[in-house]
Amino acid sequence: MSSRLAVFDCDGTLVDGQAEVCDAMEAAFAEAGLPPPSRNTVRRSVGLSLNAAMRQLVPDADEEMQRHAVECYRQIYRARRMEGRISEPLYPGIAQLLHNLHCGGWQLAVATGKSERGLRACLETHGILDLFVSLQTADRHPSKPHPAMLEAAMIEGGALPEEAVMIGDTTFDILMANDAGVRAIGVDWGYHEAHELRAAGAQAVASDPAHLERLL
Repeated sequence: MSSRLAVFDCDGTLVDGQAEVCDAMEAAFAEAGLPPPSRNTVRRSVGLSLNAAMRQLVPDADEEMQRHAVECYRQIYRARRMEGRISEPLYPGIAQLLHNLHCGGWQLAVATGKSERGLRACLETHGILDLFVSLQTADRHPSKPHPAMLEAAMIEGGALPEEAVMIGDTTFDILMANDAGVRAIGVDWGYHEAHELRAAGAQAVASDPAHLERLL
């Protein structure tokens, strides 16, 4: 039996958490005694695992300093979440899109640079956790664009590569899909530009969730 599987990135695709990421990253860099990167540089690293993002943000720092900055970020972000200070709103139209796809027979999954704890908290906050059959996170897999998360989602969703589609806002998502032999659709409301997504191999780039539903 065939199964259509739509795998979504989270930050920049389902939710807008860029302000929280940038604020926590600035606080982490300050605590680690490092000069903070620009917010645009931080936004462009969203989607990678935290370790990979830190290597990109501070390539000249040694591994020990990079690990220290990662731990500072994790502690700061975790504390803010426990204090109820994290705001990650769904992009307009996303909730309706997910419910429409679910009701239309699609299997839904997430492949994200978030931790599993962070992803579950985010999806539970919006009441959409139960819509997903598979949650693949960076704390259990190599960072995007390695295809491991997408391959695991296909196994859990019972879908072949030709039955799956990866939906994301960064070139990391598109390249992951390419490596897994899966169709890729970009979205233009996230962190990388539409022309970058097309150049990376996106079949199409959606301008809003309604457009994305039509493309699917």
